Amino acid sequence: MPAEGTEVLENLAFDLAREASDLSAQLHPVVRLSVAELVRSMNCYYSNLIEGHNTHPRDIDRALAGDYSADPDKRDLQLEARAHIEVQRMIDARTDFPKPPASRAFIEWTHREFCARLPESLLVVENPDTRECLRVVPGELRKRGVAVGRHVPPPAQDLSAFMDRFEQAYASERLTKPRQAIAAAAAHHRLLWIHPFLDGNGRVTRLMSHAMLLDLGVGSALWSISRGLARRSTEYKRLLTAADDPRKGDLDGRGALSQGALIDFCAFFLGCCLDQIRYMRELLEPSELLRRIDLYVRDEEDAERLPKRSFALLREALLSGDLERGKVPRLIDVSERTARRVISALVEKKMLVSESHKAPLRLGFPIDVVERWFPRLYP
Repeated sequence: MPAEGTEVLENLAFDLAREASDLSAQLHPVVRLSVAELVRSMNCYYSNLIEGHNTHPRDIDRALAGDYSADPDKRDLQLEARAHIEVQRMIDARTDFPKPPASRAFIEWTHREFCARLPESLLVVENPDTRECLRVVPGELRKRGVAVGRHVPPPAQDLSAFMDRFEQAYASERLTKPRQAIAAAAAHHRLLWIHPFLDGNGRVTRLMSHAMLLDLGVGSALWSISRGLARRSTEYKRLLTAADDPRKGDLDGRGALSQGALIDFCAFFLGCCLDQIRYMRELLEPSELLRRIDLYVRDEEDAERLPKRSFALLREALLSGDLERGKVPRLIDVSERTARRVISALVEKKMLVSESHKAPLRLGFPIDVVERWFPRLYP
């Protein structure tokens, strides 16, 4: 952990708490559920990108619908994406899983749940020196030494002690709220440094970071740290590597590794969090979002791909959350038959969604509208 009183990190932690609260407050709770589904897919896309797997957002969308490619490699990546989203969905829903997120039990649970959903072809890694194929066991700490570029993680026989110390340091209830945010950043580096599993460490670490921020109350399903890290991937990897370096003299902390480099990484990590919160707050600002939806709907109505008065229903769903079907005729001043036709068209295009054909409607964010409604969400 960086030393207490590191002003740059404490200021970032305070800003993070304040701005995360502002983001959450600007949307109706029901609308936040729909945004969360969109952001989970986006988080998965950028997490894939960091791993070098460029899975198209539309392929991720198809995977969630159970529509897999006939190409084995593309299908495997779709299954990988679906696994990531399903595990994050459990974390977001606060499903019964080991707590706290920095505990060894949670980290092993995350790896087990993610890897258990993968095809066998993605559970095999090759030793670059011997060409030996090794099977990744879901939730199991590695049983052999590895090298990650220049970095040689702790030996397998020491992993248990390292994981216990990791939990002691980063899951402490004695940490203040700002120190917990800083701990989330430091833990991100440290878990990757430990490299507890044969494979899947990057994904598990990003999911752990998401869960730590969520548990702290600054994270949410409305923004994604993976997007920030992926968009600055070169800097991210450079600072991670620098934080692995040995201490540079007596003024560079008291541990074996450089404290100055760790502070630089933590500042980068917390800065990425702030950038993504600010980006999503701007993107989800209701008046601006409505303006973009209105422009899109006008184009679709002119092309006769949407019926007239569609925007009024989408506007109501955004501002009110739930939209009762029986109120639609009066809302848009049409007959019940015409109202059903407008609802049907928007449901078919997934711009309105519901739990059943009688349940209230809420706003949806299908892949077809993302580029217009949420510019720059994807590259």
